[in-house]
Formats: sequence, C-alpha cells, structure tokens
Amino acid sequence: MADMEAGMADDMLTEEEKAFYTLALVEQCVRNTGLEDLHAGVTPNSATGDYSDVKVVTPYGEIPWTNLSRISDEEMKALMIEVTNKVFTFLTRGDDLMTLGSAARWNKPELDQGLSAKADRRAAQRGRR
Repeated sequence: MADMEAGMADDMLTEEEKAFYTLALVEQCVRNTGLEDLHAGVTPNSATGDYSDVKVVTPYGEIPWTNLSRISDEEMKALMIEVTNKVFTFLTRGDDLMTLGSAARWNKPELDQGLSAKADRRAAQRGRR
C-alpha cells in the first residue's frame, strides 16, 4: 500500500501523454456508462437562465429545480460501481483501450484546483513539498 500512496511519478508521462490518457480513460470509463441514461430526456428551459423559475410538480408539492436531486441514491451507487469497474478494467487492459473517439474533440484537460490543493496538503504531510 505504501507504493500505491506514492502514486505515479509526475515525470512518467509527458503533458501530452497525460492529456491523451485522461481523455481515453474518461471517454471509456465515465462517458459511456449509465450516465448517458441519466443525461437522456428533456431538459427544461429557464427564462431567468439560473433555473430559479423552474419547478417540478409532484403529488406532494412543488420542488424548485435548484433544490432537486437529479440522481437517486440507487442510481448514484450503480453509476459509481460501473465507473469503478470500468476504470479498473481500463487500468488492467489500457493497451487495448487507449483510443479516442469523440473525446479527441473535447477540451484539453486542466488541473482541478481543488484536487491539486488536496494533493499539495497530502504532499506536505508526507514532507514532499
């Protein structure tokens, strides 16, 4: 487990390779999942642009769109299991799955500031930065 905590060395891949790997992993393991089913359907329009004017009418009253959970606990659990299994398969069979379809046209990946800050804190705890 100590080896796993050390993680992938920052210099193992070039920035271009990291971007390609990221796009392939996300396309294969996140985009092509039950997330597509959750994305399907009608998206409401909003005159205000912030959806504060959109409500869902239920037998028990109205729910403002901005307060609405758009995914149930069961759907989230199934999605996380599917994504986890796909990521594991991708990491196990990466040589055979390292390809881009529509992801070749996506934006270039960027570092997530929140996750980078978390990494910085963990590195500091380990005395790495």
